[in-house]
Amino acid sequence: MSSSNILLYDTTLRDGSHAIRHQLTKEQIVRYARLADSAGVSVVEVGHGIGLGASSLQIGKSLLSDEKMLCAARENLKNALLGVHAVPGYATVGKDLAKAIDCGVDVIRVAAQCTEADTTEQHISYVRGKGRRVYGGLMMSHMISPEMLVQEALKMESYGAEGVTILDSAGTFLPDDVTERIGLLTNALKVPVGFHGHNNLGMAIANSLAAVEAGAHIIDGSICGFGGGAGNSSIELLTAVFAKHGINTGVDLYKMLDAADVAEEIFSVLPKITSLSIVSGLSGVVSVFSKPVARAAELYNVDPRDIFIELGRQGAVAGQEDLIVEVAQALAGRE
Repeated sequence: MSSSNILLYDTTLRDGSHAIRHQLTKEQIVRYARLADSAGVSVVEVGHGIGLGASSLQIGKSLLSDEKMLCAARENLKNALLGVHAVPGYATVGKDLAKAIDCGVDVIRVAAQCTEADTTEQHISYVRGKGRRVYGGLMMSHMISPEMLVQEALKMESYGAEGVTILDSAGTFLPDDVTERIGLLTNALKVPVGFHGHNNLGMAIANSLAAVEAGAHIIDGSICGFGGGAGNSSIELLTAVFAKHGINTGVDLYKMLDAADVAEEIFSVLPKITSLSIVSGLSGVVSVFSKPVARAAELYNVDPRDIFIELGRQGAVAGQEDLIVEVAQALAGRE
């Protein structure tokens, strides 16, 4: 087991917004930012679940603007870095990234579907040019071979990314899958490698531990797993498990546990593993599809599990919510 320092990257105030339909309030942001900062997490990521510039009627309208969310967090982070998630196609360089930097963002993770690293070059270069830390993120990283994943990560590194995180967006990995991918990435890249886990199959913590054992240095988590569907890796569990293994995170375990104790009071709803999120993980489809899949299944009187399996067969990714209805209609027509 590596004893190197691990950077705990707190996604509660970004990925967590999926769980409450992107309706994060200023009070929630302020209160949790103070708790995370006091606990000693390295980065607090804030914003719409999909990231900068993503607020829309199609995928969910944020209660607050990106600017208001980021400024609320910035004012309450004394030690932790302020992070934001940016997906090209949603986040523009001249408008969204510039505005985020004006709000005092320290770290920008430029993320793309695992086959589309080439779309991140302009964004990564822009952030580097502005003197901010920039990481790359490869979403739905189960959808291509480990070898192809390395090639996409190398592109991000060549554009100037100072670290590359792979996201198990559908919570479909088992520890061996993570070990293979992270091992190849750490051998091929000169920059740190990260892992972002989801808990659809109950493997988020085991997968994160496997990532560290394979050489990862950036690990994502959220309080009590707060996130869409079955949720993310629970950051308080990560803190405890890493401490048990002698892995230094710089996080105060008791303060992180204190934050977990009041998480439901702050956010009102916490994730749990459901039968649908399990099928989501098995089919390799993002769990944030769970609610629209359930609605479509009821509307067209089909089994939601069949919708997930077909979405997985078609390689559906976040942003293709319209495909859910098409699949439900097709399944209804077969009966």
